[in-house]
Amino acid sequence: MAMFEPGHLHIERHALTKDDVSYNLHIEYTVIQDPKEGKGMEFTMHGSIQGKELKETFYLPKDQAYNFASNVTKIAEKYGIPKALSSIGSQHKHYDLMFEDVRVQLNMKSGDPVKPEHLE
Repeated sequence: MAMFEPGHLHIERHALTKDDVSYNLHIEYTVIQDPKEGKGMEFTMHGSIQGKELKETFYLPKDQAYNFASNVTKIAEKYGIPKALSSIGSQHKHYDLMFEDVRVQLNMKSGDPVKPEHLE
C-alpha cells in the first residue's frame, strides 16, 4: 500500500512469507535554505522495517533533489531490507507524484545548472 500527498509519501508492506520483508515507511520533505548549499530539500524517513524503528534525515541541494530515491534505498538497506528487495520505490505511480512535487516545490526546470562538485 502506498499513499501520497504533497510533502509526504507513505509506503507500507506486510510480509507474506517468512522470507519476505515488512515495512511501514514515511518520507516527508520540505524546502529549506541551507547556508552553504542554498535552496534544497530536507527529507525525513521514519517508520519501521521488520519491526526495527528508524528515523533519518538528509538534505539534498536543488540540483540533486531528484536523487532522493538513492538515499531512501541506502537507508532501507541499512535497516534490514535485503538489496534484492530494497527498491521500495516499486510504487512507481507514487514516486512519480513525489518527483513531480519535488520539482514544483523547488521550481526546477529542464536545463537548470548542476554544480560540478555534486557530480563527484
